[in-house]
Amino acid sequence: MRRVAVTGIGILSALGRGVDAHLEAVRRASSGVRRIRRFDPEPYVCRIAAEVSEEAIPDLPRDVDRVTAYALLAAEEAIEQAGLVLDAAAAGRTATVIGTALGGSETLDSGYERLYGRGQTRLPPMSIPRGMYNAPTSEVSRRWRLTGPAFATVSACASGAHAIGQAAMWIRFGLADAAVAGGADAPLTPGIVRGWEALRVLAPEGDDPARACRPFSEDRQGMVLGEGAAVLVLEEMERARGRGAAILGEIVGFGMTSDAAHPTDPSVEGEARAISRALEDAALDAEAIGYINAHGTATRANDVAEAEAIRRALGEAGERIPVSSTKSMHGHAMGAGGAIEAALSLASLDSGWLPPTLNLERPDPACRLAHVALLPRPARVTAFLSNSFAFGGLNAVLAIRTIHASS
Repeated sequence: MRRVAVTGIGILSALGRGVDAHLEAVRRASSGVRRIRRFDPEPYVCRIAAEVSEEAIPDLPRDVDRVTAYALLAAEEAIEQAGLVLDAAAAGRTATVIGTALGGSETLDSGYERLYGRGQTRLPPMSIPRGMYNAPTSEVSRRWRLTGPAFATVSACASGAHAIGQAAMWIRFGLADAAVAGGADAPLTPGIVRGWEALRVLAPEGDDPARACRPFSEDRQGMVLGEGAAVLVLEEMERARGRGAAILGEIVGFGMTSDAAHPTDPSVEGEARAISRALEDAALDAEAIGYINAHGTATRANDVAEAEAIRRALGEAGERIPVSSTKSMHGHAMGAGGAIEAALSLASLDSGWLPPTLNLERPDPACRLAHVALLPRPARVTAFLSNSFAFGGLNAVLAIRTIHASS
């Protein structure tokens, strides 16, 4: 079984652009949640989101949908950090796997508005290629001429985690030598926001948008939509070492399950099985885990179920392992969420900090966990879990070793 190294990280979210911006946000315990600026939110019940600042992306590609543009920017950072230079043969052994929950939302939303709102009968000729769910994968592959296996994972909020896990498996089993993998979503469009409003799970604006997202909190009021992308460069360990690449971490385990139950109500049993399978795949016991980045959406159904799943899968250690939800900082970025959370956790832990759950002043007694609340905490962690539990009952858990594991 071949080992899978992480040699590059790229992140774009409401916290900023790049790893350094995200590490600074963790240290300062900053929130990216604010009033929506991309369109007039006044007629909406939901007026806040964790929106990528336009000031952070002056070079945003305009010839593709926003979701693809986000993926390209994150991939550029990750590939540059990894120092990945590929000849034709190496490019043919490099996979591209980018997950997304909603695909080209901006393209589709604007197309429907033209068609049904303004009565136009013709749409832009590139509407279909720009709106496809595989567009981020295709464009990342095309931009860097990566001619190996390429596909998209589409599994709602687990899409980014599924992409990283699947790419790691390709490398482990010798079907690829490297991969550019992650997730991207850009769901902050009028139509998508209206759809989420109908589910009645979104937090209200309140007096301070930065305090709106409160995972695991007794007074939580719902989730906050986010957007962005994160991409990891993965490589077979000996190949990465042989070319002198800096090893940022290692994907050591991956667990996947389906609840096969309700489309929106999470299953404790399904989530717990995914956690257990990730540990089994990584050959780690619960005591080896030093941190968990929870799915933590700030909805009662998710928070309570996930807390119970952690305790069920990890036993007594489940109440001692530090847990936080970085969604409190960057919102719920849908298909990008799992990738952003894994990437942000790895970068933060490598820097010696446990990222916090913002706004967690009164933990819900039903969520009996060792919360990292309000502020980051210094720690030396060698392995962690990143949970992603999606609508449709699709669960993905990544087990990742940090740079501290080998130092």
